[in-house]
Amino acid sequence: MQGKKLYFAVILCILLAVGFLTTSFVSFYVARDSLEEQISETTLPLTSDNIYSEIQRDLLQPIFISSLMAHDTFVRDWALAGENDQQQIIKYLSEIQSRYDTITSYFISEKTRNYYHPSGVIKQISEDDTADNWYFRARDDKKSYEINIDHDTVDRSRMSIFVNYQVRDYDGNVIGITGVGLSVSSVTNLIETYQNRYGRTIYFVDTQGHVTLRGSGFGTAHSLHERPGMRHHATQILTSPGASITYEEDGHTYFVNSRLVPEFGWLLIVEQSDFSSNNRIQNTLFINIGISLLITAIVGFVAYLTVRNYQNRLEELASRDKLTGSFNRQVFDMLFDQATKTAKRQKTALSVMCFDLDGFKTINDTYGHPGGDAVLREALMAIRMNVRESDLICRWGGDEFVVMFPETNRQEAMTKARQLADQIRETPVRFGRDEIPITISAGVTEYRDAEDLDTLMSRVDNALYTAKAAGRDHISLA
Repeated sequence: MQGKKLYFAVILCILLAVGFLTTSFVSFYVARDSLEEQISETTLPLTSDNIYSEIQRDLLQPIFISSLMAHDTFVRDWALAGENDQQQIIKYLSEIQSRYDTITSYFISEKTRNYYHPSGVIKQISEDDTADNWYFRARDDKKSYEINIDHDTVDRSRMSIFVNYQVRDYDGNVIGITGVGLSVSSVTNLIETYQNRYGRTIYFVDTQGHVTLRGSGFGTAHSLHERPGMRHHATQILTSPGASITYEEDGHTYFVNSRLVPEFGWLLIVEQSDFSSNNRIQNTLFINIGISLLITAIVGFVAYLTVRNYQNRLEELASRDKLTGSFNRQVFDMLFDQATKTAKRQKTALSVMCFDLDGFKTINDTYGHPGGDAVLREALMAIRMNVRESDLICRWGGDEFVVMFPETNRQEAMTKARQLADQIRETPVRFGRDEIPITISAGVTEYRDAEDLDTLMSRVDNALYTAKAAGRDHISLA
């Protein structure tokens, strides 16, 4: 029976665990797919739009400044007037650099090829100097400006972003190039700020796929084609002004959104992996599994205790008399068999007392069944309080009871029976306002070797009948 209770608890735990785990894993996969869809279709595009707006605000300012310089009538009139007072343009460039906080500002004259700088004329541009190729490229470009990353002419150790803007006379002829420069490190710091704020990888590529600007965490690749997961999507990204793709690399999913910044001619790439998101969902899954297993264990343990207590209660109801709490005859048969085997093995005596209440029918007739029940309960309570824990009490039927005394011979049992009879006689039962005096008549006998229960009960019954025949409140020894 113990094994069945445990088996039931284990099966219940298994069913609960399977249910909890199934629910947890289904929720995990649904949440992961939903999160990936949200990142791909909503979160990443919105982040790209925000970054693009901030790029326009922060990085397009040099284009605006260069455009103002190129269309400034002072610059054009000064150049067309013959560049007579060089301090005027030098002062102007110094004011531009100071006001807009650029690392440099410059003007190169097409007529004199002088390179004007806030520090003065630093050189003359020459077609024979490869370092000056940018000037001629910008001069002949169909666009009014170009952006390039190059070494600063003043400080060759410093990489800068230059906006080279064409200056035209009033007839539309190019008379020079003007512009400003930004430090690459300052722009990189700007990208780092975006990355920290949005938790994304951000970088720029030109239309050939070469990486022009990048922040930390990007890796060592110099172009999209050098990135393992991106090389298969490079053509799609480079040929479209905006694209959203997904690729797999090292067991992780990467979500990519690209957008063309037309003023630069570069593509803004915003990239996000599922690593951090999946980690959060996986941690939630592990927590759910832990809680589920804990609940399963608690429910299984409670179920085991409940079944055990319920079974014990059923066994008690099935083995004991409801009114008096004494064992019933079926249980007494088993207990008698165990007691006789113990007596044989230990070579000890075993005695039995059979008694009933004197005049119980009269009590029932006088006080009704409630009164009779009260007398039975109180009489058995007095018996139970005055016997050993090892002594067994059984309701044999009606008002007849059997008490079994292990390790007790018939003389000792006779003495014990007289003590019990005295105790009951001296303890009348209070019922309402009445006190009901009660006495018992009993037969006592000792178990004989190899004797069965029917034979023993027959002998003790005869002794009880002898006691009843001798009058009330009498005990007879078989």
